[in-house]
Amino acid sequence: MRQWQAVHPGLDTGPMEIIGRINRCAALLQQAEDAPLRRAGLSRPEFDLLGALRRTGHELTPGELARETFSSGAAVTKRLKQLTERGLVERRGDSRDRRVVHLRLTDAGRELVDGILPAQLTYETAVLSGLDGPEQGELAALLGDLLGQLEGRLGALRS
Repeated sequence: MRQWQAVHPGLDTGPMEIIGRINRCAALLQQAEDAPLRRAGLSRPEFDLLGALRRTGHELTPGELARETFSSGAAVTKRLKQLTERGLVERRGDSRDRRVVHLRLTDAGRELVDGILPAQLTYETAVLSGLDGPEQGELAALLGDLLGQLEGRLGALRS
């Protein structure tokens, strides 16, 4: 920020500082690759799909999964193919519309998610251990507010 202020002293670079830090945190988290997931042979996006199926407790279509995980349809299709081949997700056609597919976890998929979740939460707790409980709560609330605003704006732009 000091470098930008030296080049453009009249500009408020505060927004860049926040967005830059969010992006840097995201990049570092992606580089670290979640250890429990890696040991299970899963990427974070694959775990997010499995987790969405587990936490919703019911079948989802690929489109619903894309919305639930903020992923593109193409990315969901690719990941679902891999997860289906691994026997973690099963597909069921819709009896009324052949174009619609319903997805659910297999028993193996449910066991994998339930088995990984405690270790993943321990890992994520360690990642955030530099912040105390109130700081984590404040950060979560602020990021939640920002996310809600961004989703509202982007949703309005898509309409």
